[in-house]
Amino acid sequence: MSMSGTDAYDREPHLPPLVERALAAARAHGFLHSCRPEQGRLLHALAGGARGRVGETGTGCGVGLAWLASGTRQGVRLVSVERDPERARVAAEVFADRPDVRILSGDWRRIEEDGPYDLLVLDGGGTGKTPGDVPADPARLLTPGGRIVVDDFTPASDWPPRHDGRPDRPRLFWLEHPALDTVELPLAGDLATLVGTRRRSTATT
Repeated sequence: MSMSGTDAYDREPHLPPLVERALAAARAHGFLHSCRPEQGRLLHALAGGARGRVGETGTGCGVGLAWLASGTRQGVRLVSVERDPERARVAAEVFADRPDVRILSGDWRRIEEDGPYDLLVLDGGGTGKTPGDVPADPARLLTPGGRIVVDDFTPASDWPPRHDGRPDRPRLFWLEHPALDTVELPLAGDLATLVGTRRRSTATT
């Protein structure tokens, strides 16, 4: 979820039609925190490598999910969980003609119902960024070689990465996770995303 992410599309031409539809829903319902275009294009590219299932936490009104759905190949199933019932309803309307997309309403842990995933995007729980938010378990939720995406970081300029003058523990959790090979991708001057690939030698727990 990006602050004012919905407004970032005001000068973005040539968007996939499904993304345009989700943006219209976000604007109509006053939802400001859609994923930014830079993040959306990354999701679109990563989705093209999925062969089975794609998961997402934090549907919002469906903009990020629309980028994912626009990038997947035929036969891939997508599942997204949104904790706000009204936003889940709005998103379900956006994807009403896409039987390959399933919207769940509830806690982010509902994503566990359909795993493991070839690609899992954590944007609404499971990141460990906020107090009480237990990070998702990539060894259990990803297929071997599957990828996990955690967005909305600022680009790191030193090591260890810091936040508010202290080591950035949520970022380090993913960068140093023993089940993952993780890289930080700078997408803009103020935006970075972590992409981790599950090591094939890691057994599920």
